[in-house]
Amino acid sequence: QVEFVESGGGLVQPGGSLRLSCAASGFRLDYYAIGWVRQAPGKEREGVSCISASDGSTYYADSVKGRFTISRDNAKNTVYLQMNSLKPDDTAVYYCAADLIEGGDCPKLSNFGSWGQGTQVIVSS
Repeated sequence: QVEFVESGGGLVQPGGSLRLSCAASGFRLDYYAIGWVRQAPGKEREGVSCISASDGSTYYADSVKGRFTISRDNAKNTVYLQMNSLKPDDTAVYYCAADLIEGGDCPKLSNFGSWGQGTQVIVSS
């Protein structure tokens, strides 16, 4: 059975940085498009970033473009989300999720499967 473990969340001040990690067991992360999705209290889940399996292209939501960077470390079977210049609006639980189709491009948010348990990010002064 596939398993994700997200880590790296915490409490930071506005303008600070965090690096989130998504480590996988039971499957190869590099075979799948991997997304980072967040959910803030009272809000719908929002796709933040994604890295494709087909050509490695990346996607960023407009709200995080220029501040967040997604990357893979295939040797560690891990996907990272480097989060810089954090804002209070970035406060949410962050999840990683894999596309159910191997070798594909980043899917629609509703087509992600194999969700992790999430890691909390709080940006507050």
